[in-house]
Amino acid sequence: MVIDDTALPKKGTRSVGVARQYCGALGKQANCQSLVSLTLAQGEVPVPVGLRLFLPEAWTSDPQRCRQAGVPEAATAPRTKGEIALSELDRLQAADLRFGTVLADAGYGVSAAFRHGLDARGLRWAVGIVKNQKVYAADVRLVPPTGRARKPSPDREPREAEAVLADLT
Repeated sequence: MVIDDTALPKKGTRSVGVARQYCGALGKQANCQSLVSLTLAQGEVPVPVGLRLFLPEAWTSDPQRCRQAGVPEAATAPRTKGEIALSELDRLQAADLRFGTVLADAGYGVSAAFRHGLDARGLRWAVGIVKNQKVYAADVRLVPPTGRARKPSPDREPREAEAVLADLT
């Protein structure tokens, strides 16, 4: 299952969800709609199975604009793209769609909430991260708590992903 953004460049401002945001279709910030897409990919036959509109803050913070555009009130609550993707995964699993691993780029991978959401659903996943994201090496150990500490702590500090990768090569 591949999760990604799909951008639709737009000229005006009245189409639901249109705002100045990163537009992958143009490779820059531009006026566009952004959709969260889920694609079942196996071999050479990708099958789109989910596509949901992302409403940027310019829309979710303006109830009158949403009403005028006909956005259902239930759809106006602010949601991140990761939250939309997790909701779509829930919908697809409820429909008994089967897939192996969830893949997503760093736009989703930088979100700890998204990664934890994948874990909580028992899904296998691989996501991109940015090079300066703090990570732990694979051999990090959790040290039992001492004194008043309630949780185990890692035996070393996290490092930037780029530095950890350099140590592996």
